[in-house]
Amino acid sequence: MINNDRGQSLISKYVWVIETIYRAKKISFKELNEKWLDDDISRGVEIPKRTFDNWRYVIWDMFGIDIANENRGEYRYYISNVEDISKNGLRSWLYNTFCVSNALANSQSIKDRILLEYVPSGQEYLQTIIEAMKENRVLNITHYNYWKDQEYNFDVQPYCVKLFRQRWYLIGLSTYTYFREQGPRIYSLDRLRHVHVKDETFDMPKDWDAKEYFAGCYGIIAGLNKKVKDIKLKVSAGQANYIRDLPLHESQEEIERNNEYSIFTYQMRTTFDLLQELLWNGGDVEVLEPASLRREMADMVERMWNKYKNDRK
Repeated sequence: MINNDRGQSLISKYVWVIETIYRAKKISFKELNEKWLDDDISRGVEIPKRTFDNWRYVIWDMFGIDIANENRGEYRYYISNVEDISKNGLRSWLYNTFCVSNALANSQSIKDRILLEYVPSGQEYLQTIIEAMKENRVLNITHYNYWKDQEYNFDVQPYCVKLFRQRWYLIGLSTYTYFREQGPRIYSLDRLRHVHVKDETFDMPKDWDAKEYFAGCYGIIAGLNKKVKDIKLKVSAGQANYIRDLPLHESQEEIERNNEYSIFTYQMRTTFDLLQELLWNGGDVEVLEPASLRREMADMVERMWNKYKNDRK
């Protein structure tokens, strides 16, 4: 128990150092120690210079964040690769997760005022799947099919995992000939009823890349049968603020902006989950291009209208 507490305490300290330097942009070791002593995390004890240097190396190894020194003038410390903190990579995700965890762990006194969203699919099988991925071992899984209301047991080669909207997904290749010929499939972890790591191993295809597989996709639907298209959206000024802060896709560009609306462009595949997202925005988002996506949206809106039009007063 002591080791675990010490480990958690050290991670909290690493996160504190990163956040403090990130907010300050540049800060001397003396100024850093002053802020440290003003925080309860210090327990009234300064950071020794040698300890701080060790933390810098660990922070680089753990998060890929480089804390550098000016080596002149005030010899201030700064994050040399600050842009990496906002990138959508594993280390960035880990850092942000630790930051949130650290904030929550230090907020027990107001825990009843912090409401969280439950992520149901990650606890039971995620670790097992990741361990199998490391060793390229075949998994035997039992997967529940919503549409057929049945469970199916089969072997799968785990290629990657992806988190999307509070759910973890496994992308893998079934060992059965029929499904194998169709390529990798996507399985939601919260539909798994059993996962077993087999002794059997497989060779990970050298030409398969997880990022490439989902290139141009909005969410979890790969949509490889759909080509990446140039998409243009007209978004109301109010909703544009939200889309600007939380882009729909990494290819997002704002090409026009006025007091009434903004125009955003994307290079994406027109998958079903993208259509759902566009519908979620309601009348605040209009598809301008391509015409095929505009027609798909019109068809979906018409089907919805037919369900409710008789109730209109």
